[in-house]
Amino acid sequence: MSLTHVLYESASGYGLFQVQQAEKVGSQLAEVQATINDLSKFGKFIKATSFAPFKNAADALENINDVSEGQCSESLKAFLELNLPKGSKSVLGVSDKNLAGSIKAEASVQCSADELAQELIRGIRLHAEKMISQLKAGDLSKAQLGLGHAYSRAKVKFNVNKSDNMIIQAISLLDQLDKDLNTFSMRVREWYGWHFPELAKIVADHYRYARLAKAIKNKATLGDDSIDMLTEITEDQAQSQQIVDAARASMGTDISDIDLLNIETFAARVISLSEYRKSLYDYLLSKMNLVAPNLAALIGDIVGARLIAHAGSLTNLSKYPASTVQILGAEKALFRALKTRGNTPKYGLIYNSTFIGRAGTKNKGRISRFLANKATIASRIDCFSDSPTNKFGEALRLQVEDRLNFYETGAQPSKNSDTMEKVIKALADANDDDMEADEVKPKASKKRASTDAIEKVEKKEKKAKKEKADKAEKTDKAEKTPKKEKSDKKSKKEKN
Repeated sequence: MSLTHVLYESASGYGLFQVQQAEKVGSQLAEVQATINDLSKFGKFIKATSFAPFKNAADALENINDVSEGQCSESLKAFLELNLPKGSKSVLGVSDKNLAGSIKAEASVQCSADELAQELIRGIRLHAEKMISQLKAGDLSKAQLGLGHAYSRAKVKFNVNKSDNMIIQAISLLDQLDKDLNTFSMRVREWYGWHFPELAKIVADHYRYARLAKAIKNKATLGDDSIDMLTEITEDQAQSQQIVDAARASMGTDISDIDLLNIETFAARVISLSEYRKSLYDYLLSKMNLVAPNLAALIGDIVGARLIAHAGSLTNLSKYPASTVQILGAEKALFRALKTRGNTPKYGLIYNSTFIGRAGTKNKGRISRFLANKATIASRIDCFSDSPTNKFGEALRLQVEDRLNFYETGAQPSKNSDTMEKVIKALADANDDDMEADEVKPKASKKRASTDAIEKVEKKEKKAKKEKADKAEKTDKAEKTPKKEKSDKKSKKEKN
C-alpha cells in the first residue's frame, strides 16, 4: 500500500501531514533528492493537515521520552484517532520502526518506516516552521533547545544510578595512585637514604619504610628503648633490633632539623596517600560486587574494572563479542600486526588474570580465548539481570578451572549449558527455600539456602546417573543371557 500520511514528532508538538505525490521509484535519484530542499517543489508532495502542541515543558519531555523508547503515548493515540480519516485505509509514515509497531498495536493504524517515509520526514524537518501555520520563526529552535536541556538532564540523572561510572573513575584513580605512590616512595627512600642508607636494605615495603622514616627522624636517637616503638610498625622484633644495630653503625650523613622536618612532612603525605589507596581499593571491591559480581568472581575485581573502564561502560562491554574482549587493551599491537601482516596479539587486559599465568606456554592463547568467552557471558548477565548474584561467575570460574585441567590432564570439562542449568536450578531452589524460611524461620540465612539448593541439585543428578547406569547394566545382562543359553544348546548338540 502507498503512503498516505506522515507523522512528525517535534519539540513543540505532534504534526500530521498528508502525502499528495510520492513515488518510491526514482526516490534515490539526485534530482528527486534535491527537490526536498526546495520548499516550492516539496510543498507539492506533502501538505500539513493538523498540529497538536504540547501543553508545557513537562508534557513535551514525557511525550519525547515515550517516542525515544518506541512507545505510543495516550496523547499521541488520541491525536491520531482524531485527525486520521476514519474508514479509509491510511498508511502512516513514522521515523522509528519500534514506534511504528507500538502505534499499530495501540491505535490500529497501518504504519511504515521505509526509505520514502524517512525522506519525507527529512523534508518536513527542514521546512516545518514554514509549513505549519501555528509556528513562528524561531519557535521550533527555542523549543528544541529547552527540550534538549531537559531531555539530557533526565538522561544524566538516570545515568547517575549506574554505578559503572563510579567503577571507571575509581580504577583510573587507583592506577594513577599506584604510579604516583611508586614515584613518591622512591623519592622518600632516596631523600632519607642520605641520612640512614641501611634502612632501605632492611625494609622493602614502601608504606612501612615511610612510616619508619617518619617515626625514626634522626637515627642518633635510636636505642634499645626504641625497639617497642619500631616493632609496632615492623611487626617483627628481630627486624626492629636489626634497624637499631644498623643505626649505630650507619654511614649516613648528619642533616639539619629543617631537612628532617621536610622529610617527615613528605613521608606523612606518602603515608596518607597509601592509606587512601587502601580505602579506595575497598570501595572498588564493594562497587564491583554490586555492579558486576559475576565478572568480579570470574576474572577478578581489578581486571574486571579495567575491562569496564576500557570499554566505557558495562553495557558497552556486554555488547562486545568474545574476540574483542580477548584483545581489549592491545589495540596498538593489533593494528601494528595488521599493518605489518604479522601475528595478531592473543590477549590484552585479561593477561593480568591468574588463569593466563597458570596456563602453559602453548595453551595461553587457548585459555585466553576461553576466558574471554566466559567474561562476555558474565558481563551480559551482570548488565541485563535484575537481581545481582555471583553464582554464575563462580560457575564460570569452575569451568575455566576445568578447562585448565583438560589441557594438563585431558579430563573432560563440563558443558556450558549444563553448568548454567545447575546454577539456575540452584537459585530457584534457594528462592523457594527462602520463601519457606521466611514463613517458618524469618532469620534463616540466604547462604545456607543457596548451598543446600546446590547440594540438592547435585544429589538429584547423582541419583539420575545411578539409575541410568543400573538400567544399562540390566539391559546388558538381559542381552547376554539368551546368547549363553544358545551357546549351551549348541555345545550339547555337538556332544550328542
